[in-house]
Amino acid sequence: MKYSLRQLEVFLATARAQTLSHAAQELAMSQSAASDALARLEQQFDVRLFDRIGKRLQLNETGRSLLPAVEELLVRARELERVLGRKDTAGSLAVGATLSIGNYLAVPIMLRYMHENPGARVTLDVANTATIGQKIARFELDVGLIEGEIRHPDLELAPWRDDELVVFCAPQHPLAKRRRLGERELLAAQWILREPGSGTRQAFDRAMHGLLAQLDVLLELQHTEAIKRAVESGIGIGCLSRATMQEAFQRGSLVPLAVPGRDFTRQFYIVLHRRKYRSAGIRRWVELCRAIT
Repeated sequence: MKYSLRQLEVFLATARAQTLSHAAQELAMSQSAASDALARLEQQFDVRLFDRIGKRLQLNETGRSLLPAVEELLVRARELERVLGRKDTAGSLAVGATLSIGNYLAVPIMLRYMHENPGARVTLDVANTATIGQKIARFELDVGLIEGEIRHPDLELAPWRDDELVVFCAPQHPLAKRRRLGERELLAAQWILREPGSGTRQAFDRAMHGLLAQLDVLLELQHTEAIKRAVESGIGIGCLSRATMQEAFQRGSLVPLAVPGRDFTRQFYIVLHRRKYRSAGIRRWVELCRAIT
């Protein structure tokens, strides 16, 4: 065999960190040892895997085509180590989740997973749908839980659970007394919404077809709680996942508004890279997600 697993580990760590110094630190190696391992890998096959841009190493076309196979091989090698050591439990995971899911649904799944697999760590990266999709595509995350649909040739989406958006306002807002909004009220209101690129905004825009260009969008914010606080102040109305609104509705700090004739239903998805090896950890994570639907 012309390559070693250590050389592949250096390649993968460098691809993610884009510098040899950070890759060496991640692998607990000296920078010179990491540089030598990468150089030997390229020399043995007479290829260049990275473009050198100053101190940064950026994957070239050859390196990008190699990345999925290297990652799968190393995952399989680690699983073989666990089996040989009679440690066939699922390992650590890097999970991405959109804001509504990450803040309200993902933590119980994480706790269950780590309880089942002592010593396994789950890191949670919370961002909008577009960002999570990009990180899955670059193999920076193992699995994602997203609120919106994304189209990418390397990504595989599986329906997870149903959700519904709800329009709401502060109790002192003039629309709170109406509770049912028609087109006139929707167009007259000032809106505080999630930013473009988020799954929540995608679902809102779809529900408001025909009116979208005429809506008065006062603020676009990246965080669910910031939107709730802004709406509580009375400056406008909002629209978020019903799963994020239960406590506020129970307290009475915000009130739901019915919007007949508009479809606010949507789907949550599990997203994976098509070429990513489905390790025992990924398979168990997906099982736990499905168990809470």
